[in-house]
Amino acid sequence: MGILSGNPQNEPMHYGEVAGVWAYLFTTKSLYAEYQVFLNHTGDVDLRDFIQDVIRGKKQEIEQVENLLKANGVALPPAPPDRPSVSIEQIPAGARINDPEIAGAITRDIALGLVSCSSIIGQCIREDIAAMFVQYHANNLQLGARLLRLNKEKGWLIPPPLHVQAPEAVHV
Repeated sequence: MGILSGNPQNEPMHYGEVAGVWAYLFTTKSLYAEYQVFLNHTGDVDLRDFIQDVIRGKKQEIEQVENLLKANGVALPPAPPDRPSVSIEQIPAGARINDPEIAGAITRDIALGLVSCSSIIGQCIREDIAAMFVQYHANNLQLGARLLRLNKEKGWLIPPPLHVQAPEAVHV
């Protein structure tokens, strides 16, 4: 195996790994700032706690992925500035993002994060990078289940048309 044997951290990243990991970091940095904004707009205590947990997780991911890219000589993507913390009362009613909208946006982001992590895992030849994204995938699964429960409890979940009765079989 030559260069691809031994400690995976000594193996070079291939172009697909670099592109996938770099794009993941760019997106995660953007989500970090977006969730800071969501935190300012959130009125529900449970959703607020959830967002704070997500922000902490994103911060850890950013640090880990930045360290990986730096160690491999890859330039880091830009990051939007941190958003200041403001009181929800400072945001005009017409400019506020509602709690169900916030929950829906984060639900979408978690679903997209699962696909992104799966894609990176699938193209990895470095076990350490694959393992890192397996962990991020598992974290997203847990967050998704937690947010689904919260969406149901708060009445924010809008299901598609439910199939409650199967049509009768047609005999030919």
